[in-house]
Amino acid sequence: MITLDDIILAREKMKGIVHTTPLDFSQTFSTISANNKVYLKLENLQKTGSFKVRGSYNKMISLTEAELQKGVVAASAGNHAQGVAYSSQMLGIPCTIVMPKGAPLSKVSATRQYGADVVLQGHTFDDALAYALELKDQMGATFVHAFDDDAVIAGQGTVGLEILEQLPDVEAIMVPVGGGGLIGGIALAIKEKNPHVRVYGVQAMACPSMKQSLVEHEPVSVASSPTMADGIAVKKPGLHNYDLVEKYVDDIICVDEMEIARTMLLLLERNKLLVEGSGAVSLASLLYQKVNFKEKNVVAVISGGNVDVNFISRIIERGMVESGRYANFSMIVKDKPGEMQRVLSSISELDANIQSVHLDHVGKDIYPGYAQIELALETKNQDHIEEIRRVLKNNGYVVRDSD
Repeated sequence: MITLDDIILAREKMKGIVHTTPLDFSQTFSTISANNKVYLKLENLQKTGSFKVRGSYNKMISLTEAELQKGVVAASAGNHAQGVAYSSQMLGIPCTIVMPKGAPLSKVSATRQYGADVVLQGHTFDDALAYALELKDQMGATFVHAFDDDAVIAGQGTVGLEILEQLPDVEAIMVPVGGGGLIGGIALAIKEKNPHVRVYGVQAMACPSMKQSLVEHEPVSVASSPTMADGIAVKKPGLHNYDLVEKYVDDIICVDEMEIARTMLLLLERNKLLVEGSGAVSLASLLYQKVNFKEKNVVAVISGGNVDVNFISRIIERGMVESGRYANFSMIVKDKPGEMQRVLSSISELDANIQSVHLDHVGKDIYPGYAQIELALETKNQDHIEEIRRVLKNNGYVVRDSD
């Protein structure tokens, strides 16, 4: 098991290579989260867009000269790939990253721009991992694990040292958890320096592997559902990480997809921060009061911001739907002059912003003399949506949700 000295040494070796990321106080999020004083540790502003570069760089500088010359191999579909590629570029060593064939083109391109040789293999991460391990043996290269490695964990733990320097009176820290490298390093650094600080891990409810492992007292695999927090959707935590979490972490909590989506949208709107789902879970746990404390100095680690450009609009739309800011309605109306105007006037009087209107005269549910109106509305919240439904119903319309 690593020690605090390993993390302190990693910090010294990384100076000038990785950023000391900002710790930003948010009055808005403090008010929402039961008047805790909420600070955001912005690892989404780290080089390569996530904390991953800390661990990968520390792993590589721990290699011998002979090992460096043979290069490194890693498997990843996202942030770890870019962290390893960037670190390899800084050290001037060969780097091969195996990514699944379905990996986002933006992430493949970014990894190649850092100088890595990208190999697309298989359709899942497990396929890519198996092939990466084969390549490692063929090439005699060093495999850089995404989380289950002492040097990687020590590198991630430097985030904890920075938090203590930036906010000495911190009382609690919320950390995203996937394989456990980030929280393992942070928890060790924090607890060894100040055991009174609480450290909580946050997982997506769709893949609660670390939480279930703690219940069963050993690392276990769990079934995983699709999640916006794909960066932490690790079905089985690392053994090194599990031991650190069991020793140092106060609790693991979970957030659902609605909470993640709304938090991503809030970060974009209020703080102008583009944050990936896995990076938003820590703040979501505070905004939805998953922890039982108030008026504490709390840090939410925003672990990454690498969101695929094509996914941004869907994130915004999903977040708006989940928060009651966007709604789709359909209704059958009489096909007569003035009926459309009557519907639109009713909605406008309720201060809903009409985004689009579509009128059909033919369909399986549309009888002669009637038409179907489909509306996309920008609304204020769920109560506003219900008010619109109620007024339209009172005016004689049958309102249905549209897909």
